[in-house]
Amino acid sequence: MRHQAAPPTLELIGAPTDVGAGVRGTSMGPAALRVADLDTALRLLGFHVVDSGDILGPLNPRQPPINGYRHLAEVHAWNTALFDAVRGALARNALPIVLGGDHSLAIGSISAVAQDCRQRGKRLRVLWLDAHTDFNTSDMTPTGNIHGMPVACLCGHGPMELTSLSDRQPAIDPADVRQLGIRSVDEGEKQFVQQMGLTVYDMRHIDEMGMRATMQQALDGLDDDTHLHVSFDLDFLDPDIAPGVGTPVLGGVTYREAQLCMEMIADTGRLGSVDVVELNPARDVQNRTALLTVDLLSSLFGKSTLVRPTL
Repeated sequence: MRHQAAPPTLELIGAPTDVGAGVRGTSMGPAALRVADLDTALRLLGFHVVDSGDILGPLNPRQPPINGYRHLAEVHAWNTALFDAVRGALARNALPIVLGGDHSLAIGSISAVAQDCRQRGKRLRVLWLDAHTDFNTSDMTPTGNIHGMPVACLCGHGPMELTSLSDRQPAIDPADVRQLGIRSVDEGEKQFVQQMGLTVYDMRHIDEMGMRATMQQALDGLDDDTHLHVSFDLDFLDPDIAPGVGTPVLGGVTYREAQLCMEMIADTGRLGSVDVVELNPARDVQNRTALLTVDLLSSLFGKSTLVRPTL
């Protein structure tokens, strides 16, 4: 594996919404990351950073589910706007960093990345860092919250409004995805995940094998023609270190495990796009989770303790 020869322009795209979630507050996530000086941290690593501001979308109507989906029209509107913004960044050969917002936004961002990969003849690898598999459907969801459905929608199992954003339906194949940190899966969802053949490295796998071996498995097979997308839900982290998230789950990834995860991704030189989602400042303590996120994103983009040889 090798590093990219020249650092790309990083384009920050804010998506301040919580319409896909059951708890309010992730709409403040992009502002919290900006207050934590994400752009400055990335510039100190030698990147040219462009903050394109926030995309616009409808307010949260706070309505109950209809036919198994909460706020489908609003989620569609936000994802359509984000699809266009990410496509624009990729067309400019920038590396888009989506600042969420809830995780339903990954439908728009990854649909855009997948379409760009097909047009450029690239293979896509998605690393889904999350406490949840997010593979629910309207038939099995206990809440109707669409932030629990983005992987299913991307794989073609969802409403037409969300499965047809890209140039192909489904936008991605389950084989494109590697999920890490999983520790909360609904009963019906467990069977569906197994049926669809998703590759899941849950917390038991990480506990038994260690983060290094897990990441080696998740990153296996990357080559010059692979675009690596990281969809980073902050509840991937243990709530002891990251309290300010939408749906915290005990037993998550530790600080050192998270740092190693980010550093090993950076070492591949294949990172092409990022989602950072489910930061909820309303549940945070003095912006602690946002500051931690900036620290981890710095490692994702190459910050290290020592100068290490390029492989």
